[in-house]
Amino acid sequence: MRYFDLALIAVYLVGITLFGARFRKQQKDLRDYFLGGRAAPWWAISLSIVSAETSTLTIIGTPALAFGGNLGFLQLVLGYLLARIVISVLLLPHYFRGEMFTAYELMRRRFGERLRRWTACTFLVTRALAEGVRVFAISIVVSILLGTGEVASIVVIMALTLFYTFEGGMTAVIWTDVVQMVIYVSGAVLSFMIIADLIPGGWGHVVAVAVPAGKFQVFDFRFAPNLEFFSRTYTFWAGLIGGCFLTTASHGTDQLIVQRLLSARTQAQSRLALLASWVVIFVQFALFLTIGVMLWVFYGDANLPPPHPADRIYPQFIWQYLPVGAGGVVMAAILAAAMANLSAALNSLASTTIMDLWKPSGTGARPLQLARVATLFWGLVLLGIGILARKWGSVLEAGLAIASIPFGALLGVFLLGVTTRRVGESHAIAGMLSGFAMITFVRFFTPIAWTWYVLIGTATTFLVALLLSYLRPGEPARAA
Repeated sequence: MRYFDLALIAVYLVGITLFGARFRKQQKDLRDYFLGGRAAPWWAISLSIVSAETSTLTIIGTPALAFGGNLGFLQLVLGYLLARIVISVLLLPHYFRGEMFTAYELMRRRFGERLRRWTACTFLVTRALAEGVRVFAISIVVSILLGTGEVASIVVIMALTLFYTFEGGMTAVIWTDVVQMVIYVSGAVLSFMIIADLIPGGWGHVVAVAVPAGKFQVFDFRFAPNLEFFSRTYTFWAGLIGGCFLTTASHGTDQLIVQRLLSARTQAQSRLALLASWVVIFVQFALFLTIGVMLWVFYGDANLPPPHPADRIYPQFIWQYLPVGAGGVVMAAILAAAMANLSAALNSLASTTIMDLWKPSGTGARPLQLARVATLFWGLVLLGIGILARKWGSVLEAGLAIASIPFGALLGVFLLGVTTRRVGESHAIAGMLSGFAMITFVRFFTPIAWTWYVLIGTATTFLVALLLSYLRPGEPARAA
């Protein structure tokens, strides 16, 4: 046992929990609890967006992808940029017309109460499943640290994260995100330098070995309109087009990210925070993928068998090979990312439950108390799903694939809301059901890669609803 490293991790866990909980005194109503009083600066929201979309999946899953493949995952990041531009033009102006607490309020304005509930419930189920995978990912790290079982490993992290999210609300989420992101990026940079030092010949040797093996390859421009083309997960076209649709859905219709955009002081600051977050995301993914390539060289040179499953490769290397002190800092960084994402999920799940399903009347302590109860409820749900997620394969790809299944229907109905006036509520609901059905078929009965799921679901939802509006017209149009 590396007791000094464990002490560092313990100090971090206690410190970040107390730091987040101190924001309780700023929570006076639901606006404070769910939007942070719209007082956070754009740069803090930008870093919080990065923390929310990063999670433990990125930190332990991304190096594993490069270890077993190359840098092709970066092709998705190109789509991430295009998506942010689309969101800034199409969706943000609607979100800043009046004060909105959730993305699904837009569906009520445009279509009606039924569709608001449909989209809110879709988010709740999707986010709970995806976060359950992230909870399991935490257990991989903690079990390496303590040698404990998977179930016992996640209880402490979940309890601490739930405590400060319960107490401090969105303000605590944003500012702990900022601290945690600085920690885990610093930890990755430290890992990079130490791994390079451990490899004889350093970075030059990594390049000499990895380049001929194709480990630094980023782009795959192969194109052919056939099933084999759509079954390849990481290509330029899947990254640009599929990544754009995936991120437009995740950042434009998913309350996890939209809640941060709504917390900005103005629409201009919200747009700036969203666009600036892409720069950080690009650097971050490039860094973690490169670490995966370096670990491939390290294990190959030493003729060591890689751990199983592959997602253990990075955290296990840290704990076995990094010197005392450095290992503790980097492991604390991984836990920081886990807590940042979990706190974001808990607050967004609670806000959607309260604002879209319960719809409180009045202000004051009673709605705020119920918001905290909803936070506690979702903490227990995520703990349960995390236990069930132990056999779902690669944590990164499992999380993205789960999210991609309903995202298409969500994005399709949001695009209907902001680009058409013809489609009514019943048309949109039928379109969503069609989108779900199509993606379910694609997921279980075709080899098509998950990177195309959102595009297929969006197109199906949009086209079916639009067609029905011509076949069965008559619903009055609403302004978004």
